[in-house]
Amino acid sequence: MAKEASPEWATRPGVDPATAPNKPPLPPADYLCFEEHGLLTERNAVIRLSDGVHIYADIHRPNRFVSDLPVLLAWGPYGKHGRSNQVFWPASGVQPDWLSPLTPFEAPDPVFWCARGYAVAVVDPRGAWLSEGVFHHNGDRESRDCAEVIEWLASQPWSNGKVGMTGVSYLAAIQYYVAALQPQPLAAINPWEAFSDWYREFAYHGGIPETGFIPRASDNIRFSTGRTEDTWTNVQAHPLIDEFWRSKDIELENITAPAFVVASWSDHGLHSRGTLEAFKRIGSAQKWLEVHGRKKWAHYYAPENRQKRQAFFDHFLKAENTLVPAWPKVRLEIRKSAHEFEERVENEWPLARAAYQKLWLDPERQALQLEQSAASSFRYDAETGRAVFDIRFDKKIEITGHMKLKLWVEADGAEDMDIFVAVQKLDAAKDHVGFMFYAFYDNGPAALGWLRASHRALDEDRSTPEQPFHKHDREEPLVPGEPTPVEIEIWPSSTVFTPGETLRVVVQGSDIYKDSLPNLPFARHENLRNKGEHVIHGGGEYDSHLLVPVIPERSLS
Repeated sequence: MAKEASPEWATRPGVDPATAPNKPPLPPADYLCFEEHGLLTERNAVIRLSDGVHIYADIHRPNRFVSDLPVLLAWGPYGKHGRSNQVFWPASGVQPDWLSPLTPFEAPDPVFWCARGYAVAVVDPRGAWLSEGVFHHNGDRESRDCAEVIEWLASQPWSNGKVGMTGVSYLAAIQYYVAALQPQPLAAINPWEAFSDWYREFAYHGGIPETGFIPRASDNIRFSTGRTEDTWTNVQAHPLIDEFWRSKDIELENITAPAFVVASWSDHGLHSRGTLEAFKRIGSAQKWLEVHGRKKWAHYYAPENRQKRQAFFDHFLKAENTLVPAWPKVRLEIRKSAHEFEERVENEWPLARAAYQKLWLDPERQALQLEQSAASSFRYDAETGRAVFDIRFDKKIEITGHMKLKLWVEADGAEDMDIFVAVQKLDAAKDHVGFMFYAFYDNGPAALGWLRASHRALDEDRSTPEQPFHKHDREEPLVPGEPTPVEIEIWPSSTVFTPGETLRVVVQGSDIYKDSLPNLPFARHENLRNKGEHVIHGGGEYDSHLLVPVIPERSLS
């Protein structure tokens, strides 16, 4: 597993938990057992960790007389007391009547699950809120704490000895960490969208620092009576992959628990890549993948998806006969637009039958084409300009999987350049076709990619023709006047184009999608290195191209 947090990783004094904005009043730390909403709730059940630190949990059960209960564990830093079915912004699509008032943020609803024969434990980790100690943001310390709590829950007299985990984002990522330790009572996991690579998915997209979501997220986990890891400070202090980032690594191959993994095409810049990478790498013999294009919180809490989770956990935590063993290994949403899609079952991810095709850049015509053109170049202002490359299809085409953009680039007036890429769909009238984006929007891109050119060095052992894997352990300045090849990973997506519709690639030096309602979590990149002009070369000796996975229609035979 990951390494113990080093003393050199920055921490800061916690902020008084009672002062957290937008939270209900913080209950005192006293233990209390009472009935609410037809459930028995133990508030502030004390769990003593092996080093003597005490952390607190709220535990919900059907009543005090029921035993042999499987446990669903929700582990996250947002406060177990922050329970409300009103916490989600209206733009998220979450319907309040889907949830009871006991539902924690991004976590399972105790009223629903207890009525179906489960206990639900909601835990404030070490150093979070009133739990003692120093808060560690992922890594070895938090993983081992979570494993100890799983053992403790399984040992309770009302427990059947089996624990499952479910939740979104942070509550999903911790599942990867603890499942890699293989605690014996952990019978099944259900990570619902979470990054699994701290550097590449959370903090530095293509080596470009993310400056919008991280400081906000860091402040959301600063409430403590002790000290907390200062994530934003640590991210800024470690611009290249080093021991800090390696301390957050997950040995995904060690995960053996049955896993129902849910990813999305719609969370580029946060969870899309990481969930799919985790599914590819986890060692579980029994694992299922669902990839949707919806808004993530609405998708998690939708009643039909809650029923899927129940079937999954009933099978592995209660040994009930369900249809889970007959589930398709992979279920994908194939998108036409934000609101038009079809679901399709598959045998694997990525799709083995994908036929990779190069769409060649013609800078002079600002076009993508099937044949390579003569050499040409296109310039744009590094701070305010952009390049656009279009291809209009004359037949239906489905692009599902990993795309790669290879560019020959030159920075005129600088030694580095930040490259932002969007793959878009245009309808027959050349109007932008939007897709769900960041849990709030329906006018987003088909896919996104990023690269700081000085981070272009590839890990040849981990790269594939369709998915470059950058080392990010050093910087190599560009040489003035010298065209240089770079390979840009485009995060996975699925889009159908019909005759007359256009695939567009946008390349520029800053964020392409900048909408953000007030105070919404949204990736930003404002610490950039662009100056002068960017030059893109293509055609002739410059093999600039977009590599796309074309999915052939299945034969009816």
